[in-house]
Amino acid sequence: MDVARSEPFETGTPVACASCQARHGAVCGALSSGQLRELNRRSLRRKIGAGCEIIAQGSESSFYSNIVRGVVKLCKVMQDGRQQIVGLQFAPDFVGRPFIRESSLSAEAATDAEICVFPRNLLDRMISETPELQRSLHDQALKELDAAREWMLTLGRRTAGEKVASLLYLIATHAEPQTATSTDFDLPLSRAEIADFLGVTIETVSRQMTRLRKSGIIRIENFRHIIVPDMDELERMISA
Repeated sequence: MDVARSEPFETGTPVACASCQARHGAVCGALSSGQLRELNRRSLRRKIGAGCEIIAQGSESSFYSNIVRGVVKLCKVMQDGRQQIVGLQFAPDFVGRPFIRESSLSAEAATDAEICVFPRNLLDRMISETPELQRSLHDQALKELDAAREWMLTLGRRTAGEKVASLLYLIATHAEPQTATSTDFDLPLSRAEIADFLGVTIETVSRQMTRLRKSGIIRIENFRHIIVPDMDELERMISA
């Protein structure tokens, strides 16, 4: 894991923050320039390889982080050792739960990623001092709740084809670069992980991906690189 310390300006927005994809996310976007400089002075940029754990389930973490680049998967490990993927996070999502020290989930880099890490006690203080930051984190929590409920609908009521299309649409809408009508991205999950996330078999995932490819809704290059020529067409598969 590579680590780099951010270098701030004496006044105004820190250099690293000015070009950061997470700059306007739930945390940093709600801070004043002074708070942002203080957070920057005590933050670290970390490059994390795919498969590396960021937070372990059941551990007490002393830090929070923002995702700057890449995809993070949230997992729940059951008592018998089986693991279930329960969510994906993208830049500029916030990783961690304020004021709850023990993590109920594990967070692992699904792709090579970069995160900005800052001390828990510092951010907890800023939350108590900054109503706008409280509202921003509250809004993010509500969005995550809405997304979880929508995913329950996907898993419980949608067909296998709609499930695979829903996952591709979720990833596509967070992918870079993206135009008004098309996008392309590398799948952050293996076929086995997609099957685990969707509650279907690997064979079903492969069959539905082939179906989407043959219908022209997606193109597949080098097995994991996905091109979506028409985002509206992919969305129509979900809402049909």
